[in-house]
Amino acid sequence: MAFYRFEPRMHQLLSELVAGELAAPGRPDLAEELSVTWLLHPEGPQGEAVGASLGGERMRYPASVVKLVYAVAVEAWLQADLLLEHDELRRAMADMIRDSSNDATALLVDLLTGTTGGPDLPEPDWSLWCDQRQLVNRWLEELGWEELRGFNACQKTWGDGPYGREWRHYGADLSNRNRMGTLGTARLLHAVMTDAVVSPPACRRLRDLLSRSLDPRERVADPENQVDGFLGGGIPVTAGLWSKAGWMSQARHDAAWIEIEDLPPMLIVAFSEGAERAADETLLPDLAAGLAAAARRLDEEPESEAE
Repeated sequence: MAFYRFEPRMHQLLSELVAGELAAPGRPDLAEELSVTWLLHPEGPQGEAVGASLGGERMRYPASVVKLVYAVAVEAWLQADLLLEHDELRRAMADMIRDSSNDATALLVDLLTGTTGGPDLPEPDWSLWCDQRQLVNRWLEELGWEELRGFNACQKTWGDGPYGREWRHYGADLSNRNRMGTLGTARLLHAVMTDAVVSPPACRRLRDLLSRSLDPRERVADPENQVDGFLGGGIPVTAGLWSKAGWMSQARHDAAWIEIEDLPPMLIVAFSEGAERAADETLLPDLAAGLAAAARRLDEEPESEAE
């Protein structure tokens, strides 16, 4: 069963925004470079979600958005007594989500899978290592959510890149890189925000990590705030924001739950690919602003017109 109800009017507004206003400033290939999933919750966070998606099932390299998967997995492992609660684990969780630390992510992937990096391994150790690295993917499959079909979350995140057995695990053609789609990412974030995965206390802990400050002074003090240049950069400073961004030389992504006064709670996941989009600091803020305006337009339309 789908976790949201498709809304034709939202699909129309999203399509018009991507093909028109967002593409116009010199982004002729935007429809190919961008995937978006957009949800609204007219009855509040626990009510039915309505929405639309463009390219939401397309698998793209998620960059640091995969850290959302690993964070939820850590809570699932703790709940199943597969990990021990300790201060260093919580420090790594905070640094992975709040600061997008790759070093913290590496530790948590090792803990989740019982693997470590290092030099190449001979058989049968290599096959065992590869099998262990599939533990998070197996957990995603066990959730039974069709939106996660095609996901691959088995690699660490890097600054310079993988070496040794980590590089071998990528495959010579990079065919084993992490892969995610905006629709499945939206389902996972939606579940965290509505207590629909792991336990309610665990979801509250995850929401605390995902919460972002929109205070301009705090943003200036932290240039890597995951707000400016991303979806949070296009919403009012009085809004509420819970998000996880991803950025590298060929990608600029964000997954965000947004609460703006007088509007229904809104969830946006946007993945944009290519060197130009990675350097584009206005696309995601403009997308968020445009979808917020579209949500207000929907709220103001007569019911018969909106149907």
